[in-house]
Amino acid sequence: MAFILALDQGTSSSRSVVFDERGQILASAQLEIRQHYPQPGWVEHDPLELWATQRDTAHAALAQLHQAGHDLRQLKGIGITNQRETTLLWNRKTGQPVHRAIVWQDRRTEAQCAQWREQGLGETIRAKTGLVIDPYFSGSKLQWLLDNVDGAREAAQRGELAFGTVDTWLLWNLTGGRVHATDVSNASRTMLFNIHTNDWDEDLLKLMQIPREVLP
Repeated sequence: MAFILALDQGTSSSRSVVFDERGQILASAQLEIRQHYPQPGWVEHDPLELWATQRDTAHAALAQLHQAGHDLRQLKGIGITNQRETTLLWNRKTGQPVHRAIVWQDRRTEAQCAQWREQGLGETIRAKTGLVIDPYFSGSKLQWLLDNVDGAREAAQRGELAFGTVDTWLLWNLTGGRVHATDVSNASRTMLFNIHTNDWDEDLLKLMQIPREVLP
């Protein structure tokens, strides 16, 4: 019997669930993750904890499957679902994060977003991305990381850093750093992705001062 492993990395926990071909659950595991609140309105996660809990729940779910007598060679695929707007930045060579992940709930970039709204950019950004200007989305969070982590902007311009939402971070770790990629459903929540061209939008990258080299 073939089966699929689903990785569900959420705001409060990481879960792994194994489904058979009929969509029936064969095994599952879940671990809570810690949220950090360094300042009012700021919410962060430890990227290493996100990866460790997701990895460990996957191991636990597959162990349950093995103990139940299933052949693990029948694993035919892995799917990822995740908190899409949470923003991560890490070193391509070492795989180490340069800062905690900034969670979708975080409001630290409200002043920057307000400035863009006051400049009348709301309709332009909505036309390109389908989104309103809001700190909820990843673009302003990535700009904040590049501006506030010592040396990050210069390192990003040299191609030394990788940005991603949680799916990209998990995929990077699952492949040992060989794959830096995302999909449309996650990219479209960054406020950097043009939903008409299905590509990163050069005008928005320029507005937010995001070097293309950092993107998946």
